[in-house]
Amino acid sequence: MTAPTPPARVLETCVYAADLAAAERFYVDVLRLTPFARVEGRHVFFRAGPGVFLVFAPAATATAPGQVGGVPVPSHGATGAGHVAFAVDEAALDAWRAHLAAHDVAVEAEIAWPRGGRSLYVRDPAGNSVELATPSIWGLDP
Repeated sequence: MTAPTPPARVLETCVYAADLAAAERFYVDVLRLTPFARVEGRHVFFRAGPGVFLVFAPAATATAPGQVGGVPVPSHGATGAGHVAFAVDEAALDAWRAHLAAHDVAVEAEIAWPRGGRSLYVRDPAGNSVELATPSIWGLDP
């Protein structure tokens, strides 16, 4: 049997937030993501370029399987703050810094990586670490 090829990219990733409304406001108002699906008290899903970013309510998703579009899915769950990094253009970092300040979102850290590229780190309302990073931090094309 031939081994399959490795995955081509990350299709979706998620973080957990007990207060979905606060998380949705942050990701819409601050990060400017577009929500496309929500189930009250369970999840809100966003478009993020060619992928999908999910925010789950941990109490609702960790203990029981759910249904998305009528299809049963296994339970999801994690405890504590997570991390997500969104790709941004290097030329846009100054605009992002100003945009974050205008929304009273403190930049927790700003890193110029030794291999190249930069990152801004902030926290969402649930305490998740949210990174705005240039793809060059991983040697990737913009």
